[in-house]
Parts: sequence; structure tokens; C-alpha cells
Amino acid sequence: MSLEHAPDEVKLAVDLIYLLESNEVDPATALKALAIVQKDLQAKLAVDD
Repeated sequence: MSLEHAPDEVKLAVDLIYLLESNEVDPATALKALAIVQKDLQAKLAVDD
């Protein structure tokens, strides 16, 4: 499947993976950071509801 026709979340995931890998971010550090981001975004969604 072409990335051009991929869902937005797949496009964003590819961009994030590229960003992390090109900056040589340690995978364990990246996962910890993503957990923080997830909590933040979930809190924002809860406020919107």
C-alpha cells in the first residue's frame, strides 16, 4: 500500500519512527516519552468530551 493512501495515523507513525531513528533516540527512552505523550493526549480528549 502506498503511504500516500494510508490512514493519517499510519502516516504520523511513519514520521515519528523516522524522527526517532534519524535522531538515534534510544528505544527505551522513546517508549517512556511516548507514554507521557499518550497520557497528555488522553487527558485532552477527556476534556473535549
